[in-house]
Amino acid sequence: MQFRQQALAKLQSPEELDLPVRFARPQGWLVLSVTVVVMAAASVWAVTGSVASTVSAPAILTHGQGSYLLQSPVSGQVTAVLVEQGRRIAANAPVLKVRTEKGETVVRSVAAGRVTGLAATIGAIITTGTNVAAVEKVADADDPLYATVYVPAENAATIPSNAAVDLTVQSAPTQQYGVLRGHVKSVDRAAQSEQQIAAFLGDSQLGEQFTKKGRPVAVLVRLDRSSGTKSGYKWSSAEGPPFRLSSMTAASGSIRLDDQRPIDWLLP
Repeated sequence: MQFRQQALAKLQSPEELDLPVRFARPQGWLVLSVTVVVMAAASVWAVTGSVASTVSAPAILTHGQGSYLLQSPVSGQVTAVLVEQGRRIAANAPVLKVRTEKGETVVRSVAAGRVTGLAATIGAIITTGTNVAAVEKVADADDPLYATVYVPAENAATIPSNAAVDLTVQSAPTQQYGVLRGHVKSVDRAAQSEQQIAAFLGDSQLGEQFTKKGRPVAVLVRLDRSSGTKSGYKWSSAEGPPFRLSSMTAASGSIRLDDQRPIDWLLP
């Protein structure tokens, strides 16, 4: 009862009615103002801003038509190897001579190109269907190079047409020469099997390597040309490496996807 009377007496006392009421300290107003400004800026950025995303995957430099594995149509012993690795050959050109039970047979190329690998040696015993050579389908030394990027199948649908691609080339250190520039030319509709990749690249080991984590989708990348570099292609550095690029060079591709607004991450 005593406390109640004291409280009533204080309310009835006019001695402090002329003093201003302090609702918040100046420091509190500053913090509140900064918070409101930051939230407003974040809201505007979420609606009008954009975030770039990329998908990275292993790649290899090739000519557009790829390669093929030449297989022996007969069984027997190799008596002669008629081509050298790196040599260009015409369609139906003789590659090997094989002695069979019915006599000597010549194994010929399927299509014109450059011999990138020879699996058969003189004296070797081969059977029907044995891979004896890898031939890259390129008719002219000046045919442009492409990059084939083997992207995980779940990311393929998000790749826009003509998307920018940065390629880290194994034979050209990035710290010194930068990255090779290119743009997406086409995206395969179906995932590639180990056998399909091996047939296109002319290398069964690459087919196995690129399918270790599942069947990928092949993305063909057109390399940007440049007359100001030794390689003939555009790099992030001014000059790029002081040498020409060769096919079947390993690389890693980073493909830029469509930009996304941050607010899209919050909306269903």
